[in-house]
Amino acid sequence: MSTLYIVPTPVGNLDDITLRAIRVLREADVILAEDTRTTAVLLRRHAIDTPMRSHHKFNEHATAARIAGEVAGGRTVALVSDAGTPGISDPGFLLVRTCLEAGVRVEALPGATAFVPALVQSGFPCDRFCFEGFPPQKKGRQSRLAALADEQRTMIFYESPHRVVRLLGELAAVVGGGREVSVSRELTKKFEQTVRGTLVEVTAHFTAHEPKGEFVVVLAGKPGRRPAEAAETDG
Repeated sequence: MSTLYIVPTPVGNLDDITLRAIRVLREADVILAEDTRTTAVLLRRHAIDTPMRSHHKFNEHATAARIAGEVAGGRTVALVSDAGTPGISDPGFLLVRTCLEAGVRVEALPGATAFVPALVQSGFPCDRFCFEGFPPQKKGRQSRLAALADEQRTMIFYESPHRVVRLLGELAAVVGGGREVSVSRELTKKFEQTVRGTLVEVTAHFTAHEPKGEFVVVLAGKPGRRPAEAAETDG
């Protein structure tokens, strides 16, 4: 059956890909890649010679309907991003929605995404959390962060190395510099690092040591009983 497959790819270490993902990529008629140069490295590593086409945030609005038509017409298409799961802070949502609206079969494979290992190794509660992705770069950034001041769940952010110190400072202004935070970078790669401490301490660390790589910021929730705990106690 023709299908749009959503295929997670490694966030760093090229061996972090499932056997099923390799099979799907090999058997697809075409792979839609966020950056074909990046994906080509992965394909060479696993001896995959399926043709590729570019699919990214700058062309997805123009191409989503055509791709849905291709799948409806019998082609099997695999969508990948540069790293992690398409649709999670990467292109993918629009194509998935367009295919579903057209009655096209969509199947998402399980696999790598950066925030899960960062969350689990943070040491903060991970039974309930909120994923905020990349904060807005400009408009709406301060209001988005301010809205989280009373959030009791663990919070997760993605940020670039150029803005991570700024983000840590902004979070300190909203929740207080003493709030615990865990910042992971270069996950699964040779220079993987996680720095834990208060917002003040971790901000000082990355002010003194130039931030490099992609960052996942995991912020502890506001102290106090979380909603689930309150419900269990009150019930």
